[in-house]
Amino acid sequence: MTYTCPDGHTSTAGDYCDVCGAPIGAATASPPAAAAAPPMPSASSAPPGSVPASSGPAAGSGSVLDLGTPSDPGAPGPAAAAGPRTCPNCSAENPADALFCEDCGYDFTTGQLPRPLDPPSLTPPAGVAASSPDGAAGSTVLGPAVPGPADPVPPAPVDWVVEVWVDPDWYAAQDAADPCPSPGMPIVVPLREHSILVGRTSSSRNIHPQVDLSADTGVSRRHAQLSTDGQRWWVEDLQSANGTYVGDSGGPVPTAPIAPGRKLELADDERVYLGAWTRLVVRAATSSERGA
Repeated sequence: MTYTCPDGHTSTAGDYCDVCGAPIGAATASPPAAAAAPPMPSASSAPPGSVPASSGPAAGSGSVLDLGTPSDPGAPGPAAAAGPRTCPNCSAENPADALFCEDCGYDFTTGQLPRPLDPPSLTPPAGVAASSPDGAAGSTVLGPAVPGPADPVPPAPVDWVVEVWVDPDWYAAQDAADPCPSPGMPIVVPLREHSILVGRTSSSRNIHPQVDLSADTGVSRRHAQLSTDGQRWWVEDLQSANGTYVGDSGGPVPTAPIAPGRKLELADDERVYLGAWTRLVVRAATSSERGA
């Protein structure tokens, strides 16, 4: 059985029209062949806030159908007013279409206040003193120590030295072209390492011997090596051009060089001869030389 509402809609319900919702009287009879009502637009096709195309409820029926307010909270609202937009948090002027305040970051859409900045750390940087506000004594706080430059390494104790002599007798036996320097007191070189290079300096070849004999041109750049175990000393020729010689203190100058690449232990009274006039004497350091 069907019913006809006051607006002429055909309804299968007898209390309210299932098309427009208008109340249907109990004695209302169905008209013979009523014209079909125009289809109602679906909720998905109707624009937001629009009312379905119908004639509305009959006058005096007391029923009002309100479809003017969208139920979707995400539906777009009325267009933003023209002109600058004042931030309610910092009162800064922003463009009308701004989503966030350009000064403080206030969210115009959600009303969320900007996140406060983290307070500055009160911990002093590593190695920096932080005094109390009143500057009271004993109130200084020190952070972790910052590693500074390495402390200078103290020099090794001097237990041995080598004397560098100008020997006229050795010069006379060498037939050298350079003139012999005047003999005098020896140059004393402390021996702080267990392996000592004897020769002449060459910056271009990065040769810097501990016993520098650059004044004697008969000495090779890397002439000989002195080494010790702390108690004894050895000498080794490093394939020098003019050879390395060892002789006694009271005897004549040596005439045969030692074999290159072979270590020879030095006795207490033995001397090392090399170059055009150089004589080396290795001995224990005196008490004054140890503290120097």
